[in-house]
Amino acid sequence: MYQTLNGFFKSWEFEADCTQRLLNTLTDESLKQEITSENWTLGRIAWHTVTAIRIITSNSNLTFEGPTKDYPVPTSAQFIADSYSQVNNAFVQAVKTNWTDQTLHEYINFFGQKMQIGTLLMFLIQHQNHHRGQMTVLMRQAGLTVPGIYGPAKEEWASFGMEAPEM
Repeated sequence: MYQTLNGFFKSWEFEADCTQRLLNTLTDESLKQEITSENWTLGRIAWHTVTAIRIITSNSNLTFEGPTKDYPVPTSAQFIADSYSQVNNAFVQAVKTNWTDQTLHEYINFFGQKMQIGTLLMFLIQHQNHHRGQMTVLMRQAGLTVPGIYGPAKEEWASFGMEAPEM
């Protein structure tokens, strides 16, 4: 749980930047990548990551512009990446304008559970990271180069004059 907005913003800035870099790497064709026909496509997961910011915060008193439906999935990877940037900026501005450190201790109803807003913000980051992990697998299957998140990706090791560790 976050105790201060400053603590949240430090985490969110890093995590949102990582998500933006992944979304910026997607192509229109890669959005169709799937593991099976019964699972979400890369595009559906990416669009869900965009819409989830608004959906997850919808039971709080925070209001900002952003899509709230993750279906139908846009067919433009650029539109998805641009939408994430817009929603992210609107979300951050809304939090800065409307919430204080004290707000983080207030409780809301989150899908039938009583949850503090500071915990909700942690959940939002964890949810985003969960789907980011799914996207990286599908991105590799789609033949895309995955940018490093918590360290260099295998393709980035060469820029450090090193070979990627063997798997």
